[in-house]
Amino acid sequence: MKRLFVCSAIVFILNSCAPTYNNYPGSNSSSNTEREYQEVLKTYKSETAEVLTYLLNGASSEEAKTALTVENTSRCNMVLTVSGNNYFKRIPIGKGKIGSVMIPKNQTYKLSGMVCKSSYQTSKFISDSYSVKLLD
Repeated sequence: MKRLFVCSAIVFILNSCAPTYNNYPGSNSSSNTEREYQEVLKTYKSETAEVLTYLLNGASSEEAKTALTVENTSRCNMVLTVSGNNYFKRIPIGKGKIGSVMIPKNQTYKLSGMVCKSSYQTSKFISDSYSVKLLD
């Protein structure tokens, strides 16, 4: 099955996208991912309003945080893990939905998760609004 990764920044186009997809038959099954999605969803506090306000009002260079958005166009629910220096968050993103979070600027983040039966991992230095679209 072909997985496409389209990486674009809302303000700047970032040309250094290097995602990794691995197929692991059975080790991280869809049912495990769905269980994790349901568990994280129970306690997750959405930051959608804060992200939209930030994006619509125009970002100031003095702001300490920026927006990260991930569009999951796959046929599976997923949990995206975002980790960086003194930052860790798991974001449940339903199939066909967009997940978003405000993160501290000017840091390198590791983004990872299971998309259907494929593992997604990338590491990015994020200094401005950043958007990822996962296609099925």
